[in-house]
Amino acid sequence: MFTHKTLSWIVLVCGITAAPILAAQNLGVPVDESQLKGFDLVAGPDGIGFPAGSGTAKQGKTVFDSKCAACHAVTGEGVSGNTRLVGGDMQSEGTPLRTVGSYWPHASTLFDFIRRAMPANAPKSLSNEEVYQATAYVLFLNNIIGEDTVIDKEALSKLVMPNADGFIDQSHLQ
Repeated sequence: MFTHKTLSWIVLVCGITAAPILAAQNLGVPVDESQLKGFDLVAGPDGIGFPAGSGTAKQGKTVFDSKCAACHAVTGEGVSGNTRLVGGDMQSEGTPLRTVGSYWPHASTLFDFIRRAMPANAPKSLSNEEVYQATAYVLFLNNIIGEDTVIDKEALSKLVMPNADGFIDQSHLQ
């Protein structure tokens, strides 16, 4: 059992040891607005935060095949683990398979995730047009939109996902 004095000594030693490491990584250094611009990418269900641009599933197939299929397979059924984007059933007796088409409540979530985190080996490397196109293609693979449906910020905010009613809005409880 450590005493208060021993714990204080451990904290002091760890702080002294960690300080050069933290300084070398610029941790604790204030950032300015220009450094934050690349992180200000939130796009909500109401359409606020979406960039200009648009795309269709036809256009998105090219993006998906070249930048997404390595992990998600050409069909969107995934290649391993948690990479499946299509199929699934929230009403199954076993553990439900949560995919874009069976689980996600808002199309904006898909757009937002692709924009900030995909492709996994190069996050935030897709142009806004490519994000709209890839989003459209994934929605098409899930039979949510047609191949020629134009997806943009207005269309995404109006699109009703298959599991939109599977969630309880608790925002009014705060």
